[in-house]
Amino acid sequence: MTSPRIVVFDLDGTLVDTAPDLIGALNYVLDREGLPPVPLHSARTMIGAGARKLIERGLEAEGRLASIDDITRLTSDFIDYYAAHIADASRPFEGLESALDDLQAQGFRFAVCTNKLEWLSKRLLEQLGLSARFSAICGADTFGVSKPDPAILHQTVARAGGQIASAIMVGDAGTDVGVARRAGVPVIGVEFGYTDVPIAELKPDRLIGHMRDLPAAVASLHFSL
Repeated sequence: MTSPRIVVFDLDGTLVDTAPDLIGALNYVLDREGLPPVPLHSARTMIGAGARKLIERGLEAEGRLASIDDITRLTSDFIDYYAAHIADASRPFEGLESALDDLQAQGFRFAVCTNKLEWLSKRLLEQLGLSARFSAICGADTFGVSKPDPAILHQTVARAGGQIASAIMVGDAGTDVGVARRAGVPVIGVEFGYTDVPIAELKPDRLIGHMRDLPAAVASLHFSL
């Protein structure tokens, strides 16, 4: 039996524009500490390494250092608030569902590999009506490793019922390119996500500026596998 072809997606900044709700939660905890809010446009590049790192970066932007215990407390407060507001303003990127329909019709299967917590990832996708599209939704806590450790990608693909040799990664940042390279998987970079280094500089195998271009990019990589 032929192994299914798997397209593995990052979540924040790739599938869904989650910045408004993530930065809203960040500003909630900053406000409780008596700190001013971080502007959304400048905070987008802080996203992508998990809640704890987002809070650390938010505090650094305000010129404040915090103890490990403080970061842990703020992270707990952040997650509580974010979980309650996870899809207030977060929306799939334009063209996503049409692209998934196209690829599904061609026999591709989908998975999510993110550094977000698994339960938060599932809650977000469920509230957006997207969770049923994915054969596996795996986060930083699912296997005890996070991107760019290749183990998380290997195990995500396995959970989706595929093999790494038939997988393609789609992401917006260095962790996504890094995990793909370490796992030996081709990678498509999206230009509309969250990264402090322009995705083009990371040299993904393909680069797209809109989700409508995803099926063609996947097809070009699939035929070269």
